Amino acid sequence: MAKPIFILNGPNLNLLGVREPHIYGSATLEDAQTVARSRAAALGETIEFRQTNHEGVLVDWIQEARLSAKALVINAAALTHTSLAVHDALKALSIPVVECHLSNPAAREPVRHVSFVASAARGVIAGFGIHSYALAVEA
Repeated sequence: MAKPIFILNGPNLNLLGVREPHIYGSATLEDAQTVARSRAAALGETIEFRQTNHEGVLVDWIQEARLSAKALVINAAALTHTSLAVHDALKALSIPVVECHLSNPAAREPVRHVSFVASAARGVIAGFGIHSYALAVEA
């Protein structure tokens, strides 16, 4: 059986649709999952879509992806800008990694301009709302 693409989501993304809709829109994380799953199916791929509010859980899932996934899409949310643990876990992967964001962090507050994920990723998709997930699966 072919390995899935892991799509991992960090803190507060479970609040999509209600948290800061002027930035993130009204779509939910379930809507993002639907978009990603549809794009993956069109490419003949499957996905494993997860969300956690806990840094250690996210690190565990990244480590799991090392052997269980064919690629990793990660929206580490605020941990993007703060977590060396996430960065270090990503550096241990030999599979493709794509950083994904709903908004464009470079167009937001200066604290969001630094990404600890980017240096461990093959590329970054940002600023396209939930469609960022479809683009990241494509990448």
